[in-house]
Order: sequence, then C-alpha cells, then structure tokens
Amino acid sequence: MPEVWPGRPFPLGAAWDGAGTNFSLFSEHAKGVELCLFGEDGEETRIALTQRTALNWHCYIPGVAPGQRYGYRVHGPYAPSEGHRFNPAKLLIDPYAKAIEGVVDWAHDANVLPYVPGGDDDADLELDDDDDEAAMPKSIVIDDAFLWEGDRAPSIALADTVIYETHVKGFTMRHPGVREDLRGTYAGLASEAAIAYLVDLGVTAVELLPVHHISDEAFLAERGLANYWGYSTIGYLAPHSEYAAGGRRGEQVREFKGMVKALHQAGIEVILDVVYNHTAEGNHLGPMLCFKGADNSSYYRLMPEDPHHYMDFTGTGNSLNPVHPSVLRLIMDSLRYWVVECHVDGFRFDLASALARELYDVDRLSAFFDVIHQDPVLSQVKLIAEPWDVGPGGYQVGNFPVRWSEWNGMYRDTMRDFWRGQANRGDFASRIAGSSDLYESDGRDPFASINFITAHDGFTLADLVAYESKHNERNREDNRDGTDDSRSWNCGAEGETDDPEIAELRARQQRNFLTTLLLSQGTPMLLGGDEAGRTQHGNNNGWCQDNEISWYDWIETPQASARRDFTRRLIALRRAHPVFRRASFLHGDGEPGGSGLPDAWWFRADGRKMTRRDWQSGEPVLGMFLNGGEIPTPGPEGEEIEDDSFLLLLNAHGEDRTFMLPRRRFGARWTLELSTNDPGAEPGAAHFGARTEVAVLSHSIVVLKRSA
Repeated sequence: MPEVWPGRPFPLGAAWDGAGTNFSLFSEHAKGVELCLFGEDGEETRIALTQRTALNWHCYIPGVAPGQRYGYRVHGPYAPSEGHRFNPAKLLIDPYAKAIEGVVDWAHDANVLPYVPGGDDDADLELDDDDDEAAMPKSIVIDDAFLWEGDRAPSIALADTVIYETHVKGFTMRHPGVREDLRGTYAGLASEAAIAYLVDLGVTAVELLPVHHISDEAFLAERGLANYWGYSTIGYLAPHSEYAAGGRRGEQVREFKGMVKALHQAGIEVILDVVYNHTAEGNHLGPMLCFKGADNSSYYRLMPEDPHHYMDFTGTGNSLNPVHPSVLRLIMDSLRYWVVECHVDGFRFDLASALARELYDVDRLSAFFDVIHQDPVLSQVKLIAEPWDVGPGGYQVGNFPVRWSEWNGMYRDTMRDFWRGQANRGDFASRIAGSSDLYESDGRDPFASINFITAHDGFTLADLVAYESKHNERNREDNRDGTDDSRSWNCGAEGETDDPEIAELRARQQRNFLTTLLLSQGTPMLLGGDEAGRTQHGNNNGWCQDNEISWYDWIETPQASARRDFTRRLIALRRAHPVFRRASFLHGDGEPGGSGLPDAWWFRADGRKMTRRDWQSGEPVLGMFLNGGEIPTPGPEGEEIEDDSFLLLLNAHGEDRTFMLPRRRFGARWTLELSTNDPGAEPGAAHFGARTEVAVLSHSIVVLKRSA
C-alpha cells in the first residue's frame, strides 16, 4: 500500500507536481470513495479517501507519476427512485481525467450496467455486484508540460473567418499525402499534406467534430457500427484516445497540442464542437461509466416528481445539469483547459439551448451565459451556438446573447428552398444580407450568423442535389433515422445518373450554393469535402458510419478538381473584398452616404427597383447591387475602407432569363467576375455597359464587378 497524504480539494482530477499526484473527486451524496490504482500487470490497489472538503474527496500520493492508470469506486445508496445509483462494483472514469486509455469493451463478459439486466425498468432489477474493471477504460495521470515555442492564436476576426467543418479521422483516413500510420489521427491532421490542402483552399478555421473522449453505444457494437460523429462524450478534459497515433497513456494529449500548434503556425484556428448537454451514459437503463456512479442526482437533470427518470432535452436519454454549481464548474473548467492549456480558439456548442434551460424554459440569461460572459478567458474566444434542442421551446435561432454567434438554420433552409424554386425573394434577400431581422436588434453584427448550406448532420452538398429521399439503410434502423425534411432536389433523377444534362445541372447547383454561401454577409461554414463533391450516397445521418461512407475520398477526378478550384476562387474573392464581409448590417434604402448610392439595392430582371409586391411573389429571379463605397466600419488602424462594387444576378428559375443592368448612376461599365454556368471563365472575360442586357442561364448566378 503506498503512502497516502491528505492532499487538497482543488484542482479536481489528478494533478502531478513532479513529486507525486493529488487526486480529487466531487461527490455530494457519496458515503465513501475509493481511488483505484492499476499496476503494469493490471493489479488493482484500492485506497479509501478519508478527506472530504467542499464536497470533494481527495488525497495526495507521493511517487505517483504520469502514465499511472487509475479510476474510482464510489459507495452510497443504490436507490433509483430517489435519484441515487451508487455501485462500488463498477469502476468509474474520473470526470476530470485529462487522458483516458482506450474505450469500453462491450464484447467483454463484464457488465457495465449497475443492475442485472432483464427487464424494461431498472427500478425492479437487482443491483449487479460483478466487478466490471476488465471492460472499463482507465483514467491516466498526465504531465501537462508542452513546448509551445511561442505559439500564438491567429485571432482572426469573425467577419474574416471561413470555417471548414471536418472530422479528425474522416479527413485524413484515406489522404494519400498522409503517412499511413498517421491517418485518422491528430498527427495526420497536423501533417504537411493536410495543412497544405487547407491553406491552399483558403479556409481560416477548422471546426472539428467532437474530440472529447467518447464511448460508443452498446447497440452500435452489437450491429458492428461505431459512433463516428462522436456526440457521446464521457471525458470533458480528455482528447479522444482513438485519434492518437503515438499512444494511449497520455501521449494523446501531447499529440493533440501538437496538432493545434501546427495549424496555428499555418494561420488556421481550431474550433471544437463540444457536447455539454448530455453524456454517453444514456437513460435510466444506460451504462454506468462515470457521472452516473459518481453522483447521479448532481450531474444529471432528473424529473422533479420522478427522479428515477431523466429529463431529456437532447434525444439521447439524459441531460447534463449545468444548474448545479459543481457541474457548471466542470463545464467551465473544461472550456478553460482547452483554451489555456491546449490553445484552442473557440467552441461550437451542440444543442446549446439545453444549456440555457434553468429548469424547463430556455433562459438567455441563465447561469451558463453569465459565467462565460464574466470569464476573462472564455469571453474572448469564438462562441458558436447550435441554437436548438429537442425540448419545448428549444428552437432559439436569433435569441442568444451578445458575443455569441449561431448556426443559422433559417439561412440553410431558405437557401435550399430558393435554389429549388420554393422560397420567396424577400426571405432570400434577408438571409444573403446577413439576417438583420435575427441579430441586429440586440446589438449583434452580421457575423453572428454562421451561414451554412450543409453540415455533418444531413446530406452533403453533392447529395443535396442528387437525392430527394434519404437512403440510410446501412444504419440498420430500416431507414427510419435521419430527417425527412432535407429540402433537397435531385435535378430529375434519384441518385447516380449517366444523363449528362442532369449531371451538369447538379454541378451548377453546387456552384450556386457555394457562391451564395461565400458571398453572403455573415460567417460562412463549409462542410468538409463539399468543395470536391464528397458523397455519402444518400445517407443523411452518417453518425454511425465510421467507414468509406463518411471518410473523404481523395481520388482525383476532373469534376472534383474543377469544383475545388471554383471553391478556392470564391474564398479568395471573399477575402479580397470587404464588401462581402461587412462588419455592419446593410440598410438598403437608408440615407445614401458619400457615394450618393445606397449600400445595397435590389432590382428585378428588368433593372427596376423591387417593389413591396415583388418581394412576396414572382419568380425566384433577383438582382443585388453591393456598394463598395459605403462600408462604414473602419479598418484596424482607423482607416476608411473602400472597395469595388458588385452586381449579383441570380436566376433560380427553370428557364433562362435576361437581366437589364441598372442605370448609369450605379455603374457605367461592368466586367464579368464569375459565372456558375461557365466556371472556367476568367475575371474580365466579358464587359457590359449600363442598361445593357445580360443573359443568365436557368439555375445560375452571374457576378459582375464595376469597372467604371
């Protein structure tokens, strides 16, 4: 038995100081806690924690060093009807573990459920007293030291940000330029080939699907599937060990930090998709892995009149309880750890409305927001909300506080509808202009809108124009999963086709979506792989497909190369022209500035101003003038910003249309900047005068730049 000292209640978790390790675990309702140390031979040493301060059980053990494997056993009542589920036969992961070795072994005979299975309601089931240690991953003591070599955050303004949503494993798993032993890992994403691709494309930030340590669901293991997306967190301070090439005994932490460092050196920010709304432990019939056994009634939201069951605002069986001070502390400690120790640049909060619920209702002034806003570290990073959950009143687009940006689901839906001919022009104009109706009244700016056409959840861009129905059979849920409201259009045939006209229309539609996305006011988010036509063959819910369905296909084809070149060109156009990334909202018919023209002006195909009636009816055909001479926000040194002016001619109709360009006062001469019908046309390849006609093919966009 090792020597044991009293230790300290803070910091929580395992903290190595060079001579030994302090251990601390929060549990308000436990009657006793045992720290379990595991030797190299797997032998377990149990140490009863006798010190309890501020609801934290703690000790210090001299000589315990980085690499030490450990866990906890927590004693207390097993009384589900009262909200308590203690079972010391079940080894627990440390909620504050900074590294976790491996994953739950669902194939092992050990039962990680706290009860003996055999029914639909655990209230009547017998407590299981079989030890599950052999099936459980172990927490790891780590050395936090890392040679950052002066690493500094790129600190890119949101107005200048182009987000690339991707997956550590999926992006690199089949990349031919990534060394085979590094594919699917943090080191792979940090490789020269991976970073060169991102830099060449022009994106400024990667938004990584969850990298917190996860645990697959048992039913997935039974089906031979895996939780690829990773929205099944069990370790909020630990990078997922299965994405590490260099080891599972703390090496994953250094590898993750090395990835961030390499991306920063290339000028690319790292945003983490984080899941603080629920955990991998499921509902009342779910496994006991960590929080459920440490203090179920503190960590989770339980039904007030029936604490045997969980509130479920997430659709996963449970909801974490950020109303509890110690749970809120865990979330904040986790966020600060990733920023301060791992140098990440921001977070996208999955189902963020669940975090804003004080009890039932969504409250934008909840404790969660209050704590973040007063925090000197977290208040300065990028904060992005997925502004909905599955509970009542959970759809909260436009309702998050200042300093927050939001995934704009209204933008996604409107743009999809417009390009299939089913959205009115007024809605389209509101979204492409930055969604001022959602964000301006509470003091936010256009970049509060995270604009996206596609994301990990749903069709890829290539599938959005090739499928009208989901094809999720390989998920083994009889195609019942995934949304039935994709707002997609297959352009005339379902799935793959050898019809050249349909193929060209689909390619043009993809270019329309990309052009709309990257020339809209707000912050664009591109789904990784859309720039090369990645397909999931109609699967719109690839969460459990850790295979070629989800992994990027890097096989070079003329079509993929052309689409990537077009995307690169659009990103470069956006970055070169501040008129497409304004830091203030457009006002349209407001008082003209020094240029004598409004900052934006909308017109019909005949070149005349849109009327009130035009906005609510008529064909999906629209012109937009963007005035580069009316940008009120100064530059970084207080200088005035003046840019070129542009015309966007948009035809989402099924027939060709001819636009009459506006009067001379808007511009005497115009040159072609790009055309989604002729993506190979170089800028300046065509010239037009005021009040001349420009043919715009059906389902296409023409962008013109003022030359005189």
